Amino acid sequence: MFLSQPSVSLQIRALEREMDITLFERRGPRIVLTPEERFLYDLAYPHVEGIDRLPDALSERCATLDSGELDIAAGQSTILYILPRFVKRFATAYPGIQLRLHSVTGRDGLAKLRADAVDFAVGAMPEEIPDDISFRPIFRYEHQLIAAPDHPLAERDTVTLADISPYPLILPPRELSSWGEVDLVFRQQGLDYKVVMEVGGWEVIKRYVEIGLGVSIVSGVCLRGHERLAAIGLAAYFPERSYGLVTRRGKFLSPAARRFIELIDPSFLAPDQGAATPPAA
Repeated sequence: MFLSQPSVSLQIRALEREMDITLFERRGPRIVLTPEERFLYDLAYPHVEGIDRLPDALSERCATLDSGELDIAAGQSTILYILPRFVKRFATAYPGIQLRLHSVTGRDGLAKLRADAVDFAVGAMPEEIPDDISFRPIFRYEHQLIAAPDHPLAERDTVTLADISPYPLILPPRELSSWGEVDLVFRQQGLDYKVVMEVGGWEVIKRYVEIGLGVSIVSGVCLRGHERLAAIGLAAYFPERSYGLVTRRGKFLSPAARRFIELIDPSFLAPDQGAATPPAA
């Protein structure tokens, strides 16, 4: 124990005073255990052994993830299109963990991260990432023009913004970043555009495009392949939109959070924190 003999003697005397018993019978240079000490030893040993095993027991307990909570912030699109397969795998593997998905805008998600109201967030990030936030892109989606199958643009393999400009657009509400992206790109090209409808949610937008009320420019994250829509890539005008893991720098990740993150991106917790190859979307 790397203790000197006088130090041990002092601890023994202190314990005898505290317990008001005699632990050793001193017979010259020899000491003999008293009955009281043997009884104390029998009582204390399991506790000492338990303390020694505490790291291993804690590791085993955390590894099983029999209970606990996990809070994830994400936008509506992420919850609807990206997370379901990971949530299903996690819930199947760890049924004892109570999982809560907080549907938030990007700004509200950052506020929840900073307030420790959620373990981490999944979603898109603006171009400028705050210093206290870490963003790791994993999923990348191209912007697409979507139109009803009988729309004049539906038969084309490629379209220009000038082709789109005469047709009414259905876009998300003006305060969302998707509107700002479309507005910026059209202004950069010196083109006018007309918004015929503002509506929240990609599913709602797709529905109104399907019935021919207008066309829209959407992130490819919302296209599942079974819609009655024509989709034409707009990579020449819009950068890819990245979705990924958003964490607060320095935040401790619970075992449940680490397990969920590993489902999305096994390399996220690697020491080099390098760029990951996105899984198939």
